[in-house]
Amino acid sequence: MADKILKLGIPKGSLEEATISMFRKAGYNITINPRSYYPWVDDEELSLLLIRAQEIARYVEEGVLDAGITGKDWIEESGADVVTVSALQYSKVSRNPVRWVLAVHKDSGIRSIKDLEGKRIATEAVEMTKKYLKKHNINATVEFSWGATEVKCPALADAIVEITETGSSIKANNLVILDEVMTSTTQLIANKDAWADPWKKDKIERINLMLQAVLEAEGKVGLMLNVRKDHLDKVLKILPALKNPTISPLSDPDWVALNTIIDEKVVRHIVPELKKHGASGIVEYPLNKIIN
Repeated sequence: MADKILKLGIPKGSLEEATISMFRKAGYNITINPRSYYPWVDDEELSLLLIRAQEIARYVEEGVLDAGITGKDWIEESGADVVTVSALQYSKVSRNPVRWVLAVHKDSGIRSIKDLEGKRIATEAVEMTKKYLKKHNINATVEFSWGATEVKCPALADAIVEITETGSSIKANNLVILDEVMTSTTQLIANKDAWADPWKKDKIERINLMLQAVLEAEGKVGLMLNVRKDHLDKVLKILPALKNPTISPLSDPDWVALNTIIDEKVVRHIVPELKKHGASGIVEYPLNKIIN
């Protein structure tokens, strides 16, 4: 075993699969045993704990964990005093922030937040909702929801405050959004004492660097191709590059090789154009990490 260990909290639940996948792309081989909350990782300096995102900030603040990955929403909900190392722009199904929204049944007759005076609101984010209502000078009862919050309106609650990424579940339950309570991104956070420890801070920063590199590479591919020098200017105008393409000489003095990084979604549009303007030997290859 390593002499020094960093205790890191990994979110269990909706973010679990995306988080584990990101760590694997970053070079950390993680294996989850369904009977254990302590995933195995091929890094003797890491000890992982799989725990609900709602609880991670509190355990990081208390020092049970040195660092953790959770949502900005749950940091605010718990009121935990932690160090925010970075935002990790990913969620369950996309890289977009998630939204906490105030929603009501479409036939409820409630048309604005003012109509919620004296009403009942169900949510998992009780403190967040109370702060939101206080900001708008609305007095309403806020009840904790253990799940399936969308189905509680209107039979069990007049309104809900719920998290959504696409809005599909809101619409499927005949609800309409009245307002956005907050947006949230995934955060890498650290305990204050751990962050003050040089070894732990360095370890956290190294992990952050690799995770950010994975996110930077998402949706991008590498593209290699050969082109005649007299066609080079036309080809360069076609290529949307992360930075200027790398241009290398070939054994034939009339030809050069180009290497660049582009968004994967544009490949199908530009490859025919590249071919039309004399490019050959075009190779697309996947990327796991981009470190700027």
